[in-house]
Amino acid sequence: MSLDRRARSGLPTIRRLPMNTNPTSSAPSGPAPSTTAVPAPSSPAIPPGAAAASASASALGLAPSGGRARVLSGMRPTGALHLGHYHGALKSWVQLQSTHDCFFFVADWHALTTHYEHREGLEQSVYDMVVDWLAAGIDPEQATLFIQSRMPEHAELFTLLAMSTPSSWLERMPSYKDAVAENRELATFGFLGYPLLQAADILIYKAAFVPVGEDQAPHVEVTREVARRFNHLYAPLLPEPQALLSDTARLPGLDGRKMSKTYGNAIAMRDAPEVVEQKVRQMPTDPQRVRRHDPGEPTRCPVWPLHQVYTDEATRQWAADGCRSAGIGCLDCKQPLIEAIQREQAPWRARAEELLADPKKVHWIVEVGTERARAVARKTLREVRSAIGLAY
Repeated sequence: MSLDRRARSGLPTIRRLPMNTNPTSSAPSGPAPSTTAVPAPSSPAIPPGAAAASASASALGLAPSGGRARVLSGMRPTGALHLGHYHGALKSWVQLQSTHDCFFFVADWHALTTHYEHREGLEQSVYDMVVDWLAAGIDPEQATLFIQSRMPEHAELFTLLAMSTPSSWLERMPSYKDAVAENRELATFGFLGYPLLQAADILIYKAAFVPVGEDQAPHVEVTREVARRFNHLYAPLLPEPQALLSDTARLPGLDGRKMSKTYGNAIAMRDAPEVVEQKVRQMPTDPQRVRRHDPGEPTRCPVWPLHQVYTDEATRQWAADGCRSAGIGCLDCKQPLIEAIQREQAPWRARAEELLADPKKVHWIVEVGTERARAVARKTLREVRSAIGLAY
């Protein structure tokens, strides 16, 4: 649903988090934090939309102690991450952690809703993903990192919310209907209840904002409805969160489709420089530019959307003019893109190497974060039990 249509329908407007479209202009750098903190980049400028969101949350009474609005987001453990994960989520996480009270979690229960038969390597995938979070600049001194399955409090709140949530709210979800129509093996209670478990994940921390992709925005709307119904039936305990959308929601892959491991079109965050060069050089280009002297059109080329994310305006103008005039070849056009990606990845690989050499440090960061999250979750759960009448 567009923002204009949402406004006309009376639904809350989804906030969009402005992003810098040229990551190389703020390449991660800076000294390593002390103690358990992982070396992290200096904080980029916080987008004005997020700052306004924080002020709004404080005015509504949604900010936790300290005046910083709480943000919660999670990822399914898919192992080592790719550039699409960074630009679709991690980049905004890094920006938000210095101005918001951020909780980021590994959604391993959510992974089982669709891959309950494929559990091999789940633990490795969890920690490979956490390493990439930390390498990208997530700072455990500023943000709380934890694992969903280590938090039985989420499951209890899910159960309590399920008592009053109409099943029709879950059955109407487009993601559920489409997935089950394609694969009947997904017609399980776990997959049906996925949006409600997601609501429990968010509401147990009383999050004011949830950074999500556009395809997840309807799930945040269900969370708002669940909170509204609970507050009406019992007590006004659970704030209704708002979705935060980044401008770079979907980074194109090597073939022009959405970047995905499933499609085999991804550039991993920690790919070696020579691997990146090989992948980009082999990308298809404008199908109508068959010979070197044929003029091309950037908007027909799968490489162009990556230029729009990675290179500056002057480089894009040079590439567009050279393509349309046949003044440059496709490999010429790709070279500044390759170099920009490699510059962005260099500090990630360096930090990841340090973390992989000391896996106990990564486990300890997750352990500390999980206990920090548990303290917040238990407090909310006590309030919910009391409101329902279970404080005995």
